[in-house]
Amino acid sequence: MQILRCPAQLQLLEETLWKSLPTTLPVLGTVMTVARGNPASHEVLVDSWPHFGIVLTRLRPEEHRDPRDYYTNQLAVFYRDKGALQALLGGTEAVTQARAFQILGMQDGLDEAVQEVASARGLKVE
Repeated sequence: MQILRCPAQLQLLEETLWKSLPTTLPVLGTVMTVARGNPASHEVLVDSWPHFGIVLTRLRPEEHRDPRDYYTNQLAVFYRDKGALQALLGGTEAVTQARAFQILGMQDGLDEAVQEVASARGLKVE
């Protein structure tokens, strides 16, 4: 996963996400916040740039205080391909399995993908 920090990249991503509302809404707000100064210490990650398959927004890892606090470790996701979501959840360090977390997204299939990855790893999903 690649962290986007460049204002031009964030602006281009924002413009792209606007075209896919309402499904991009969970990530669009954070992308806009980060592009305008990032007072909340969030970061925007993509699997590749400029042709991304998934966008993930989260609080910067250094801001986490309690690994059991899933409100602090809140992730928002928009994906173009369910396989990219499963790869993100199952095989990257972008989503830390050692912490409780919650995922926000508005796309069909999000819950099923999370359940599949969790079952394969023997994890509990609430």
